[in-house]
Amino acid sequence: MTTLTGVVSFPIPPFSNLPIEAQFYQPSRFVISAITLGDPTIVTTTVDHNYVVGNQVRLLIPPGDGCTSLNGTFGYVVSVPASNQVSLGINSIGLNAFINSNTQQSAQIMAIGDVNTGQTNTGRTGNLTYIPGSFLNISPQ
Repeated sequence: MTTLTGVVSFPIPPFSNLPIEAQFYQPSRFVISAITLGDPTIVTTTVDHNYVVGNQVRLLIPPGDGCTSLNGTFGYVVSVPASNQVSLGINSIGLNAFINSNTQQSAQIMAIGDVNTGQTNTGRTGNLTYIPGSFLNISPQ
């Protein structure tokens, strides 16, 4: 009798799949260390980010960090001036200054979408080509 390895001949129920976790997707969520108000708004993260032009992001600013007018605001990445900075198409002129309070709740920037469309190739090839900025599953195998 011959057995084939790696061949699944029956459907795998969804409850047996690993849960989707935020750290397994790129672009990700990052802690904000500074916000430069203006038009555009420049957000500096505590570590290098993985955003590209076209990503749509949301800002989460706790009350202790000031600049609460930007809490829940979303915008598109219009440029990446440094590896730990993004320039967002948000007009923040005249808002209260951002204060990094270093409390238990940190201000965060998180990816919520993009203006790109993701995978660009289809067919029989096993190669997957993605447009820069689309969400990529980087889960461990």
